[in-house]
Amino acid sequence: MTIFDTVLADLNERHRDEVMAAFAALEHGREPVAEAQLLALRDATVRRDLQRLLFRMGRTLVRVGSTHWTSGFRDDVTAQLAAEGATAQSRVDRAVLVLVLIHSVAIPRSQGLIGGDSWTSGHPTPVDELTRYTQLPRGEIRPALQRLRAAGLVQIAPARGRAAPTDGPAYLPGPALHRLTKPARERLEHELILAAAPDSPLAAAIRARRPAAAAAVATPTRTSTTERNEDT
Repeated sequence: MTIFDTVLADLNERHRDEVMAAFAALEHGREPVAEAQLLALRDATVRRDLQRLLFRMGRTLVRVGSTHWTSGFRDDVTAQLAAEGATAQSRVDRAVLVLVLIHSVAIPRSQGLIGGDSWTSGHPTPVDELTRYTQLPRGEIRPALQRLRAAGLVQIAPARGRAAPTDGPAYLPGPALHRLTKPARERLEHELILAAAPDSPLAAAIRARRPAAAAAVATPTRTSTTERNEDT
């Protein structure tokens, strides 16, 4: 018996089809899915069945804004993967991603241009800016951006709508970052603060509370199987 059979066995045929359709859309779609499009996202009862299926696979529902959903790794699974040193990105790719996030999100947010904890941004980072503020060899930056783009972690900003004209492409955070749960988004923001201002009081406060924060996600709780892990 598969995981799907175990979770879906008690559902009627219609609800089973709705859960499977939502599962496929969330797991394989590049962008978040509008709640209005699928019953398994609109209806709280069916959504709990979808959450149970995702939970069995180490995943969870993630709310994006007030009308969209996607799926991502559960926080306890993320903590376990991090403890094992598992990562899909190389050191160079991670460094380039951090630069894009700092210039497209962290700096505009500190200036009051972006609100909330989302990594959505309308402030693209030109490639020249990336090469100016890094010690990485120039020849490694563009290949890293291509890999990050393929993974959905960055995307090319459309020329129309850019605040200032630039030569060559400019990059924004990609849709894959929507898959981060609220605690994961907070951890990423803390990492950026530690990287950009390691001697600041805020960085000191982040380091001081790290052990407690790590313990909180080390073990899944009973309520994690329900909508507790959904971003509300």
